[in-house]
Amino acid sequence: MQTLTRTQTNWYQRAWWLSLFTLGYMLLEGVVSTLWGAHDESLTLFGFGVDSFIEVISAIGVAYMIYRIQRNPHTSRAPFETSALRITGWCLYALAAGLTLIAAVNIYTAHKPETTMSGIVISLVSIGMMWLLMQSKLSIGRKLESEPIIADANCTRVCLYMSLVLLAASVIYQVTGIGYVDSLGTLGLVYFSFKEGREALDKASGKETCECD
Repeated sequence: MQTLTRTQTNWYQRAWWLSLFTLGYMLLEGVVSTLWGAHDESLTLFGFGVDSFIEVISAIGVAYMIYRIQRNPHTSRAPFETSALRITGWCLYALAAGLTLIAAVNIYTAHKPETTMSGIVISLVSIGMMWLLMQSKLSIGRKLESEPIIADANCTRVCLYMSLVLLAASVIYQVTGIGYVDSLGTLGLVYFSFKEGREALDKASGKETCECD
């Protein structure tokens, strides 16, 4: 078993706290987004919040991964992490299917959200937070030459992309008032949810992906 240097231990400790902060933030973001999304009848914001809840499962697995790496950097993935990845993957698939169905119904019925101002506020906060988390994780991962931590940073990058989709859909609807824009934004979330779900299941089965080890 390789012993970590004091510098490496400090960097892993920072990675650990970052993973816990990510977990707490995603949980808070999920609560606020789903409540405001339901109140404003904004499907894109509501779906964004549900995705945040699903990401909490993944964040728990990442936090455990960092803890395990601190103990022994060269151990293989634990069964707990694999289970977390599988649950996350299938939940994301279910989210993609559900959002697709609801978006189709909303487009057919010409449903309009009451407002998307809450989506603009939440997306702007999320974009800033995801950018800072992504850069911090990348920095630590490169210093430690840790592929799992760099992979976690790349997953945070996907959350950043989803925040940009939410912002675009919310701003366009607020400016134009075109009802189906909210549903089209939801379909953007469907794409990333499906992509994340596939990558989570691939990682659980030990396959290499473009973003994660």
